[in-house]
Amino acid sequence: MDVTHGTDDEQATRWNGRAGHAWVDAQAVLDQTLKPYEGPLVEAAAAESGGRVLDVGCGTGGTTLAVARRLGPAGHCVGVDISEPMIAAARARAERAGTPASFIRADAAEHPFEPAAFDAVISRFGVMFFDDPVRAFTNLRRAARDGAGLRFIAWRGPAENPFMTTAERAAAPLLPSLPARRSDGPGQFAFADSEKVHRILEESGWSGIDIRPIDVECTLPERELVGYFTRLGPLGQVLPDTDEQARARIVETVRAAFDPFVHGTEVRFTGACWLVDARA
Repeated sequence: MDVTHGTDDEQATRWNGRAGHAWVDAQAVLDQTLKPYEGPLVEAAAAESGGRVLDVGCGTGGTTLAVARRLGPAGHCVGVDISEPMIAAARARAERAGTPASFIRADAAEHPFEPAAFDAVISRFGVMFFDDPVRAFTNLRRAARDGAGLRFIAWRGPAENPFMTTAERAAAPLLPSLPARRSDGPGQFAFADSEKVHRILEESGWSGIDIRPIDVECTLPERELVGYFTRLGPLGQVLPDTDEQARARIVETVRAAFDPFVHGTEVRFTGACWLVDARA
């Protein structure tokens, strides 16, 4: 069953607009780049008895479909995301592949999931964008049966992930309108502080909390690098509205700033993340 549920907050506006469409357009590249994170989530989902899994912030469905394939006909994986274009892409992928996953376009913090419906809850970089994370994880706790496992991967801090901030740091002197990242609200690095993450989970009813650092080697084809930084992240939000001459200068400057990560035909970087486990 595919369900649509409306939201109208700031995150919904962003992910249903330019950012969401950019992720859909870059789906194949992002799937390849982020694939190293897939294994721990698939393994955690498959280890839970019952086989009904919720994938939070599923995006275009790469992890959801991988879990569904692993579970086979005895299980079922449901992806939830706030972005209509990303959910539409995920549904189309599932249909093309003949994979029996389903998708909900909703805010996972508010959606009325059936209580105790899931044997596992997973997320790959999808839980750092809640305005009220305690409320969100409380809602996810209600959706999980007693004893269900929670596993998610979230970024550590920006200082440990220089690749992720290279574009905005290089572009900032040329682009005064570039929005600064918020350190105290939803966003890519909102879960950088492991003590904060532990507190959120504890206050929302999860127990057995285990937070471990993982460092994952990722690759991106060099030919895709310019498309990556011009469409995604803070720079991707403002660059399309910049005049052509300034845009060319910014792209040249930013591309040069990525040189330390370029090795022949590949871009290589280390993703510094938290692997978080808890139990309902």
